[in-house]
Amino acid sequence: MTNPIVKPFWDEPTGSWQYVFHDPLTMKGAIVDPVMEFDTLSGATGTANAEKLLAYVREAGIALEWILDTHPHADHFSAAQWLKAQTGAPTAIGEKVTGVQKLWTDIYNLPGTVPTDGGQWDRLFADGDTFMVGNIPVSVIFSPGHTLASITYVAGDAAFVNDTLMIPDSGTSRADFPGGSSKALFDSIQRILALPDETRVFVGHDYAPNGRAAQCKATVAEHRAQNIHLKDGLTETEFRALRDARDATLPLPRLMLAALQVNIRGGRLPEPEANGRSYLKIPLDHFARR
Repeated sequence: MTNPIVKPFWDEPTGSWQYVFHDPLTMKGAIVDPVMEFDTLSGATGTANAEKLLAYVREAGIALEWILDTHPHADHFSAAQWLKAQTGAPTAIGEKVTGVQKLWTDIYNLPGTVPTDGGQWDRLFADGDTFMVGNIPVSVIFSPGHTLASITYVAGDAAFVNDTLMIPDSGTSRADFPGGSSKALFDSIQRILALPDETRVFVGHDYAPNGRAAQCKATVAEHRAQNIHLKDGLTETEFRALRDARDATLPLPRLMLAALQVNIRGGRLPEPEANGRSYLKIPLDHFARR
């Protein structure tokens, strides 16, 4: 089996990892979790990250087949739609995104203004679905917990898990967002750790603790042996207690209330109003407990 060449791109302001992977034999590839910039002070959006991804794709001679999101992100805007407009490549996400859309259109009070059928993407993947990128088979693992819609893409020996696992010295991702579940997260992690030991696990975030350089991957074997939330045979009950206690101390992501209303639209900004401008809504006091 051919394994993909994976090129990571880090967005330092949000600590987000984005990826381009491709089949070296056919030079067909895919982008995973592209970031669009958003400045909270000015309200300006930007495409600098996406332009870097696109420049690499073009310079390497990669034929882009997919623009893949693992879930609707809470910490950055998705650049999937901008990249689709530049390349024509189809977009995809997990089929349970419809549940996230329903949940968040209620939080934002957007009745009937945002379709909740997932039609903002070209393909909705279900657990166990497979597709090809060149000669590389890609399988989909439903990986809820961080959100109710998260999925993992396993392309050859590379697993793109985004907000399920972190780098081993940072443990796992939070499970306290609306629709999240520490039990579901534990079960999802067990499925990922059942992959072969040598599987490269590419994460969605790294915040470079203790001044180390940002990292994007570790193997399944390394997670089993070193992940601070999983090693030493932690039981489900112990993991859930650890994860829930940790989550109770965490503030909401800085961009969450802005990002989700863009990302439930597949990375599209809200429809412009009569003056030609788009606007974001902030649900005051809904998350006041934090």
